[in-house]
Amino acid sequence: MSELPNTAELDDNHLDKLRQHFAQRVSHQAQMLLEAWIRLNRSEWNSEALAELEQGCERLAKSAQRFEQGEHAELAEQLHNLFAQVRDNRNRPNSGQIQQLHSLMQQLSKIGMRLLDDQGPVLRPGARKPVYVCLQDQERAERIVQQLKFFGMRAQALDKPSSFQQAITDRHPSLLMMDVDFGGPSLGLSLAQHIQDSRPDRLPIVFYSPEAPDTRTQLAAVRAGGQALLSGNIDPARLLEKLDALTCQTLEEPYRVLIVDDSRAQAMFTEQALNGVGILTYALTEPLKVMDALRNFSPDLIILDMYMPECMGPELARMIRQHERYVSTPIIFLSAEDDLDKQLVAMGEGGDDFLTKPIRPRHLVTTVRHRADRARTLKQRMVCDSLTGLYNHTHTLQLLEDALHRAQQNGEPVSFAMLDIDFFKKINDSHGHPAGDRVIKSLALFLKQRLRRTDSIGRYGGEEFAVIMPDTDSTAALHVLDEIRRRFSDIHHPVPSGEIISTFSAGVATSYDGNDLSAQQLCSFADEALYQAKHGGRNQVCCHTHRGD
Repeated sequence: MSELPNTAELDDNHLDKLRQHFAQRVSHQAQMLLEAWIRLNRSEWNSEALAELEQGCERLAKSAQRFEQGEHAELAEQLHNLFAQVRDNRNRPNSGQIQQLHSLMQQLSKIGMRLLDDQGPVLRPGARKPVYVCLQDQERAERIVQQLKFFGMRAQALDKPSSFQQAITDRHPSLLMMDVDFGGPSLGLSLAQHIQDSRPDRLPIVFYSPEAPDTRTQLAAVRAGGQALLSGNIDPARLLEKLDALTCQTLEEPYRVLIVDDSRAQAMFTEQALNGVGILTYALTEPLKVMDALRNFSPDLIILDMYMPECMGPELARMIRQHERYVSTPIIFLSAEDDLDKQLVAMGEGGDDFLTKPIRPRHLVTTVRHRADRARTLKQRMVCDSLTGLYNHTHTLQLLEDALHRAQQNGEPVSFAMLDIDFFKKINDSHGHPAGDRVIKSLALFLKQRLRRTDSIGRYGGEEFAVIMPDTDSTAALHVLDEIRRRFSDIHHPVPSGEIISTFSAGVATSYDGNDLSAQQLCSFADEALYQAKHGGRNQVCCHTHRGD
């Protein structure tokens, strides 16, 4: 006869479920606040948006206090006080306040990334809103939903227009995948257009057509707000790449602008214009100190005055360009000089743009944003692998050195993992190199979906990957990577002859308590653990933990 469950155990289980429920509610409010902050930084800062954020902080603080979520409560209170200070200053933040707000939002994001996932505390939670998949072919829809779930996305297949209408009434999706003929010829396009017309903002939509669409269908899809139109057999990795790009909410660092102008009044005007839209600035009125400012501030862009007592702006630009680190940093001249020939000479000395004083703040902000964004994009392409979008070998090692330095300062562990796709040569030989590339891209996307944003992922070379996991001990790293390994082995990858399943092996090494390990040593330890996993039968994760002497 089985024993009855202990009442105290039942009460504890009930309390644990209640705590998790309350934590989810607070996390949901925090996520809404983060999304509002991201929207603000992608558009113009205004009093209405700032007021919305201030109210959101107040709501989060009250909920977090009520449900005993101390970290959320403390951060929300600090954010609320900062937004109140900005409001009292006529909604004009200074550079220090922007820095503090962004730092607190980063901390809030970090808390949300390390909880509430049923596969472990350090796995990144999936998208808060679901993806709706509306296809005529229900078997295909269910297969896509299953594949998206493997990649960590919440997805739901809907079989007819009435089901879709009910679902979207109950809950708006993060993205919609819609068959152009869902419910009948071209009805999917009409249904999507109706949904877009009834919303204040545009819903991201990926359309699907079993056959190659004609030009009229493509045009109708664009008019209905389609971000892409896929056809034929759908590669899950390609689909996920598109969905991830459309639904990704990233907390980006604010642009950093160094202002060099001997006039304090002009420098303050430029600072206020840029600070007012969330751009960090550092104003320098002594141009000969520019190299120290560059090293300490690491700007995305430099604004130079043309005429200064100690040196000319073009001379300063020429000196800056002689340092390899700043060759690609955009330089904008801001001067009252209106002689076109002199402007062109200045540009020839290393400038990227020339703005004439007096200048409208909006014109200044738009120019700075476009230049800084382009510079960041180019830099990102320089440090990333072209096939996967992950960091390349060289940059991964630089990031590992940075992570070890921070870990040593904070006395925290940092784990480093090397992953290798099993029998990859056999995949290439049997199914061709395009199939091998698809498997590589699938694993890259899977890692990006399943790991935290604070983790760094690189393509180490060929079919080998590297993962840097700050503030993560060997037990947590092993748990996360083993869960990823297990779930990745469930994914079906399309090849010309049908579908294949792929696996990977991994080796993990961990630096503890700030011990003096170099990046090269940690790489060597992870490589030894990977060797152990490969020779132990593959499709497994092994650890090599180094705790010092």
